[in-house]
Amino acid sequence: MPRLPPVPLAFSPPAEKVPEPPVVPIALDREPEAQLATGGDPNSVTNQTLQLRSEYGDLWARIRNGFGLPDLDTVQVRQAEEWYAARPEYVARMIDRSRRYLYYIVGEVEKRGMPLEAALLPMIESAYNPMAYSSSRASGIWQFIPSTGKMYGMQQNWWIDGRRDVVAATGGALDYLQKLHTEFGDWHLALAAYNWGEGSVRRAIALNQKRGLPTDYLSLPMPAETRNYVPKLQAVKNIVNDPEAFNLELAYIPDAPYFTVVTTSRK
Repeated sequence: MPRLPPVPLAFSPPAEKVPEPPVVPIALDREPEAQLATGGDPNSVTNQTLQLRSEYGDLWARIRNGFGLPDLDTVQVRQAEEWYAARPEYVARMIDRSRRYLYYIVGEVEKRGMPLEAALLPMIESAYNPMAYSSSRASGIWQFIPSTGKMYGMQQNWWIDGRRDVVAATGGALDYLQKLHTEFGDWHLALAAYNWGEGSVRRAIALNQKRGLPTDYLSLPMPAETRNYVPKLQAVKNIVNDPEAFNLELAYIPDAPYFTVVTTSRK
């Protein structure tokens, strides 16, 4: 399909209001390996290691191989592509943040048999900043509002905000996306519901059914934020597929873990 001509930008980035905490990386100057928690003491970590050899050159190749959503080619996609292409420093910061968490999230998405575009969604939600906090009180890389965070098991009190726990929030986000996909039977509608709310998508579908109109993502009436939401993800997917086409560079991310999840017991 011919590419549409450039259009004026009507696009804003996710919030980056709060600085992220420092994270100590795993050294990758040799074959990657992860320590395994073993033995009777759940707080102990032995010297036993798991060698991690990837069949892919890097994590980006693995992600590309797992893309599964049908492509969109709309004015909104072009707008988002142009926005990112005009801001290489922003893209570089976002990619640098993602390297801490992307391998883990890719693995969790694959375990569920979901399309790997889902692993790019935090780029749209928060630019992969676990400390991001929006004016609507959404928090973390997946931008859960308080009520939905509680619904999906994220503890929130004076001492802790589980929405900023990348492991807990990723489990909740993927559970929620799968629920939405089961309900609507379409990933684009599931993504719209993640942004707009499932009740809003249900009402939009019912309205189009009443009018005798199609009920696919492109046909539903929806606010501008949601109308642009899936195209933003498509734009990031297009950039990951062919960064040179947008004069962008994706920094190398190894197909190996940045962190290891260790379960401890409470004394």
